Order: sequence, then C-alpha cells, then structure tokens
Amino acid sequence: MKEQMEVAGVEVDNKIEADIELKQNETVEKIISFDSWNIKLTQVKFMDDTDRHNELTQKNEWLLQRSERDLCLNGNLFIMQESFSRKGKICIKKTALPHARPTKAIDGDLKVKVSDTGWDFFMMGNTNEKMDTWEILEFEGGQIEITKTLHAWQANQRPDTLGHKMPLFLSNTWGDRSRDSCISEVFIKKEIDAAVKLGVDIVQIDDGWQKGVTSNSVFAKEKNGVWEGFWASDPDYWTANLERLPNGLEPIIEYAKEKNIKVGLWFAPDSFDEFANWQKDTDFIIETYEKFGVENFKLDSIKAETETGNQNLQKFFSAVNARSNGQVVFDLDITAGTRPGYFGALQVGPLFVENRYTDRGNYWPHQTLRNLWQLSHWIDPKRLRMEFLNNTRNPNMYEGSPIAPIKYPPATLFATIMFSNPLGWFEISNLPEDYIAQVAPLVKIWKNHREELFANSILPIGNVPDGIEYTGFLSVPSASRSGYILIFREFNADKCYELDLSEFDCEPTSIDVLFGKGCIEMTNGKLNVQVDNKLDFIFAKINR
Repeated sequence: MKEQMEVAGVEVDNKIEADIELKQNETVEKIISFDSWNIKLTQVKFMDDTDRHNELTQKNEWLLQRSERDLCLNGNLFIMQESFSRKGKICIKKTALPHARPTKAIDGDLKVKVSDTGWDFFMMGNTNEKMDTWEILEFEGGQIEITKTLHAWQANQRPDTLGHKMPLFLSNTWGDRSRDSCISEVFIKKEIDAAVKLGVDIVQIDDGWQKGVTSNSVFAKEKNGVWEGFWASDPDYWTANLERLPNGLEPIIEYAKEKNIKVGLWFAPDSFDEFANWQKDTDFIIETYEKFGVENFKLDSIKAETETGNQNLQKFFSAVNARSNGQVVFDLDITAGTRPGYFGALQVGPLFVENRYTDRGNYWPHQTLRNLWQLSHWIDPKRLRMEFLNNTRNPNMYEGSPIAPIKYPPATLFATIMFSNPLGWFEISNLPEDYIAQVAPLVKIWKNHREELFANSILPIGNVPDGIEYTGFLSVPSASRSGYILIFREFNADKCYELDLSEFDCEPTSIDVLFGKGCIEMTNGKLNVQVDNKLDFIFAKINR
C-alpha cells in the first residue's frame, strides 16, 4: 500500500512531537522551551566580505503561529521573547557566519517546533565541528535591553586590557591607494610627525614593511607576490625590507616613542596547509611585541576554509593572547576571504570592517555611518574599526551628489566613526593643513572624554542613516557616570529635531555642547536639538 501523501489545503490533525528528526552528522546542542503560545522570534542575519557587500545586517521577525511550526533558520543570532512578560532569550552561535563556515549547516542552525504547551527551539550543531558553539543570554525588556545585554557579553569575551577595552585612533596609509609604493623610513617618519598634529594614537604600516612580497604589492608581478605560503616562499619573509627600511624597524619605533605615538604593523597569518605554521606565526608576533613593543597588528589574507584550518587559526589567536597577557591587539580584517568575523573570534578585536576608497567612488560618509549604526544594535562598537578618508581626493568620482565626501566638513567625517575605533584611512602627511586644523580639535576633545564615553553602553538613536535623516548615538549615562550624545543632521532641511529618549533614563542636570554649531536641551525625556548646518553634528556631554 502506497504511503498517503499530504494534500495541500486538506486539514490534518497530526500529533505534535517535541523532538526532531536528525540528518546525518547533525546534533542538537541545546534546547529552549517556552510554555507560551505568544512568542516573537527574531533572526538577525549578518554579512561580512565587505569588498563585495555593504548591507551588513538584516532582521527577520516571526510572531509564531501553530500553522508555521517547522521553521529551519540559518544564522548566528536569534532572539525569542514572550510577548506579555517581556522576558526572553538571546541565542548566539559562536562560529563564522553561515557562508564562511568550514562546515555548513545541514538543515538549519535553529529549528522551531510547536509543542503541546508552546514552542521548542533546537540549537543545532554538526559532529564535524567543535561542540558547545551556542551561548544563551537572558533579558527582559525591549531593544535597549537586548543591545545592552549583547554588548556586555561581548566585552566579557575579550582580554581585560586597555588595548581591548579602550578605542584608539589608528591611521593606515593604504586608503590613499599608493599601496606599498610609498613605504620608506623617511615617509613613515613624516607620517609620525603628521600624526602628532592630528592626534593619532597608532601609525600602522600596512603591507610593504616586510621583506616578502604579497599579491597586493605594486611589484607583485615582477617579484612573484604571494597571498599564502609565506614561510615557504622565504624563511625571512617577515623581516624588515631593508631596501625600504635600511635601518630596520627599530629607529622608526624609537622615533615614534619620542613623540608618544605607537607603531602598528600589517601581518598575514599563513593560511597555507590549514594554518600549519600557526606556531611560527605566533612566535613572530610575540618576538616583535617583546623586541619592539609593537602591540597592534592588522590581520589580513586569512582563508579559514577547513575545520582543521579554523582550529589552527583559533590556536594562533589564543596563544598570542596567552603569551602577551592580552597586550597584543589584532585588527581582524573581515573585508574578504573566509574569516571568523563577528562571532567566530570573539577574543579578537577590533574588527576591521570595510575597505572604502574615493578612487573607486565607494566611500560615502553616510554609508559608513549607516553600517556602524546598524551593526551597533548587535555588535559592541568597541569591537568595530570604522574608517574616514581624505575627502579632498577624487571629487570627480562624485560629481552632482549633494552628499559627496567633499561636501562634508572634515570634522564631521571623524565624528561619523568616533563612537567606534577610528581609522584614518589615508596618508596623514598628505592631508591638507585645513583638514588637520578642523579635525584635530575634535580629536583632542574625544581623547579627553573617551575613557568615560566608552565606559558606558553605546546605543544607536534617531533614524537609520541614509544621507537625509537625523541620527546619532548615545553613550548612556549612569548614576555614577556622565553620558554623551552625538546627533547628526544629514542633508536635511530642518535645523531642529526632537527625539524621545525617555526609555533611556538619561534625564540630565545639564548638557554641555563639546563640539558643533547649534544647541541641545532635554526636558522630561524629550531631546530638542538644533544643528545649524547640513552635514554637520553636535557632540555633547550629559551631566547627571
């Protein structure tokens, strides 16, 4: 007798089962059950590989209903909340994003089943990868509580050292597209001199300081540049390039120390043979840290395409953390390749989010602000490295746009990313004097206040940035600390804007404008702000 097939539209009275059928290699890591029918499920999807993508978050919601009882969803972040108690669970899968995992989810990371009394949520794993990949957090309230809970949890995953807790202003010359052609001792010393004027904390030397040649080098073709297999191509690959730096790194680092500037370096863990050289990479980082005091490294060229490769990469991260006592800080590039990203390397940070260039016409200040604003709902801004550029370069690439980079005051460009880890994606020594004169005072104010600013929860407020909105961030004050507010007037005709902040419990005794043309006040949770000019902002301190 043939098995009877379910016919669409014909009602059936199936028995509700609390278990699920497992596919080959699937395993259930954790189960959450709600004894309530009134559950809202939120799936937050993320994107990295930002050389090819720009919309980095997407939120999907279900008000669960018994007819829709077999959801199978992929992702790293899910939120379940009971509608009336407002209590909920945040479920985080501590792996790379679905597209970048060595082992793909077979039938979904989260499976939803209706039960006799409510809903069961199955958090799935795979026997081919490490277990215990799920973290479950509890919250009560709305988006504010969700964001605070996520940020606090992420902060606890990182080493408790200043470099991991306090955002620093870092510069990197690659953003002006000269790549490694400009690297020399004379040039880097000019960068350090200019860094003092601008207020930069760390001058990072990108690809080109080392003897070995990469595939990104301007000399890649004539010198057979590589993008992995560094140790095999040259045992001295990660020594100073004596043609460009004839005296090595030491005089540059000493010159920087005299001016209270740190030097950072670009480095590429060797992806070859599933990161088989991870111990050599670790030794190089630690030796450079101990010999020169270099604490900041930008990590690039990573291709973690197998589970063994990913495990060896994680060993590299952990070993450097342990041997440096958390003093070495990695900027993990997530712009390309197969990389652990937002949730797969929580002990590493900040994340180097995007490469944008005026040369290609793909640097738009409002787009970078938008990405930071949207990510900040879920990702601690202290984990994000976001860029601003020299807006006087390549204005022809933006002809006719009222929100072209050249239209923004340089101080606004810095403000768009100053509630994260700022990246000066340019050659500082080639910035116009007027640019430095406008940005440096704001950088000085930011540095004077950043310890208190970043001790608070940082939350996005206002509307989603799109080039024409009022938008911003709030460093939420507490009973013992002041708070900070940053409001942008994008290309908007209205000088004045009102925003309800009553949910944030941040009623001030007074508000001091620290930078910007306009005024700001708050009464009974209502913020009223006036920003005099389009594409400008106000940065203020909230006194409690």
